[in-house]
Amino acid sequence: MTLVAKPLYLSSAGADFDAQFKARLHWSADTDAAIEQRVADILADVQARGDAAVLEYTARFDGLSATSMAELELTQAELKAAFDGLPAAQRHALESAARRVRSYHEAQKQASGESWSYRDEDGTLLGQKVTPLDSVGIYVPGGKAAYPSSVLMNAIPAHVAGVPDIIMVVPTPKGEKNPLVLAAAYVAGVSRAFTIGGAQAVAALAYGTATVPKVDKITGPGNAYVASAKKRVFGTVGIDMIAGPSEILVLADGTTPADWVAMDLFSQAEHDELAQSILLCPDADYIAAVQREIDRLLPAMPRAAIIAKSLTDRGALIHTRSMEEACELRRLNTWKSAAASLTVGSHCCATPVPSFWGPTPAKAWATTVPVPTMCCPPAAQRAFPAHWGCTTSKNAAA
Repeated sequence: MTLVAKPLYLSSAGADFDAQFKARLHWSADTDAAIEQRVADILADVQARGDAAVLEYTARFDGLSATSMAELELTQAELKAAFDGLPAAQRHALESAARRVRSYHEAQKQASGESWSYRDEDGTLLGQKVTPLDSVGIYVPGGKAAYPSSVLMNAIPAHVAGVPDIIMVVPTPKGEKNPLVLAAAYVAGVSRAFTIGGAQAVAALAYGTATVPKVDKITGPGNAYVASAKKRVFGTVGIDMIAGPSEILVLADGTTPADWVAMDLFSQAEHDELAQSILLCPDADYIAAVQREIDRLLPAMPRAAIIAKSLTDRGALIHTRSMEEACELRRLNTWKSAAASLTVGSHCCATPVPSFWGPTPAKAWATTVPVPTMCCPPAAQRAFPAHWGCTTSKNAAA
């Protein structure tokens, strides 16, 4: 079967544009309600039955059956073996990325993370005492896409802060383990790792089970079920934030190669079928060229089926009357999630990209950053030209 990806084409000059645009951006409240109820049931079940519930949900949702949680725990030897088994270039990339992330957060700690105290004129001791958490849980996507960068950008800042125990959870559907994720856990110094995911993994970290330790804070991105679970356990544990579905908004003036923009739309569409990729451009011929590139490039994408459904059901190619109108549409419509808003071409409506990029902080998630990066699935793993205009993280969360 031939896959087709046809984002909705809209013109801002159309009489019904506002209604169609809002309909495309709409997120079903019924979908949210169903997810919330399912997550609430899973959290309560894991809290009540512990390991048994986690094993049951792992078999049901990930197709990974195990008789005990011990079978779902990754040993340090397995993590090291994954690292040793990588090609030299990938080992070097992981180690290089880890050094950069560590250096950034060491500087961050020096700038704002030190304890201090003084006595005022009455002799009262005042100050700030910074104490590391005893343990943190890091959620690493491993289902429809896997991200070694999530390991590095969550585990390494915790190490720099002095957290002694870092517990990683990562789903491995049907037992398929991503060697880069395991290797990143080795490089980042993860204390323990379990091949569990979804709301049940968040519940295990938040409440603790006979096998999975209860943590003080949970960080890391996930799907709608993971986001809902993190929201619900907040208060029992700390969380980094509640991230929405993957999104990207591209503003193009028509001077950038069309295949680059098509690949940027792919970079979020390939995350999952609910991701949203939108292009705003004042050049109708250029939009048509982007659609042709989507058609040409799609068959070669390893996640083509997901891209096709995401772009067809949720994507949009929007012809605006000007770049100024495109920027205004961007400003007026606040996107829900962690994706980026990216301006390409000769026009720029935000701060120019700096000539040197440091690592993405643990709380920021954006895929439209220059390589080297391992934030993105294959479609987005390429160099970004220096003349691109600007990039703005949405909601600092992907």
